[in-house]
Amino acid sequence: MSEQSVISERSTVVFHFDIKLSDGSAAESTRVHNKPAKLQMGDGSLSPAFEAELLGLTAGAKKTFTLAPEDAYGMPNPDNIYYLDRSKFSADAPAKVGTIIGFAMPDGSELPGLVREVVGDSVTVDFNHPLAGQTLTFNVEIVQVS
Repeated sequence: MSEQSVISERSTVVFHFDIKLSDGSAAESTRVHNKPAKLQMGDGSLSPAFEAELLGLTAGAKKTFTLAPEDAYGMPNPDNIYYLDRSKFSADAPAKVGTIIGFAMPDGSELPGLVREVVGDSVTVDFNHPLAGQTLTFNVEIVQVS
């Protein structure tokens, strides 16, 4: 039997995660569609605090930890809130409070925005991550380390 790989700063990690809000409600889970996440440690896609929690774990390990907003998805940035004219919305993507709409970016990617408020012809759209500003509890299960 080979020695199990231990997560280090350069590991590629496949893992399941569940995210819970501070009130205990579920926010996100990779188990819903049974599609684990893949992370290249140190690539900057997840916070250093999140990566630090994974260091030293091996395949099959489970861990629960809580991160402050600054260490999870950050704090909401007021610069990510935009006021758009209602005419920019269509029947397919109406300006309705609570709706998440994908907006085409100049580079061809799509950025999701949450409609926060509709007043007359002015639509307030928040492009902050929906979990920004939240203290989150993560339950992770390591599937594979390479």
